[in-house]
Amino acid sequence: MKSCNNLATGPTPLNDWTDLLFKAGEMMSASAQVIGHRTAQMALAGPAPSQLDRNEFNLMSQEKMEAAAESVHAMAIRIMSLHQETASLAIQHMLDSATNLMSVASSSTLHQSGHRQSKLAHDTIRNSAEAVSQFNTSLANIAQTGLHPIHARATANAKRLKKL
Repeated sequence: MKSCNNLATGPTPLNDWTDLLFKAGEMMSASAQVIGHRTAQMALAGPAPSQLDRNEFNLMSQEKMEAAAESVHAMAIRIMSLHQETASLAIQHMLDSATNLMSVASSSTLHQSGHRQSKLAHDTIRNSAEAVSQFNTSLANIAQTGLHPIHARATANAKRLKKL
């Protein structure tokens, strides 16, 4: 049986959501730089942009579509694996509960039955808490997976355009 103290160590949903928040903030900062640079470039280009300007403007649209497609694809794959993880976890919890119920049913004394019922309740609550924590972590990971292509493009563009 796991100790409740083990819950405080290792990765937690809070850490995963905090990482996502940090990456989103970094992406938004990079996006603001890119938007500022490209807006200034559009204003300076005026009604007759140069070939270099047109290439940059086309790249802007193309990158957005590619990043969105990559993001959706990556999240879809991660969601499908989440379905498998959830089904596996549900089956494992049902088997554990069935074992505990059989243990309660085979009790020979009232004291033994009470002890086994207490274990059943404890295990059920612990399993539920672990399942919620795992699900929350999985949701954060799905969001991080979806943010990654957009974050990568925004930060790369900010670095590239900063040099110009």
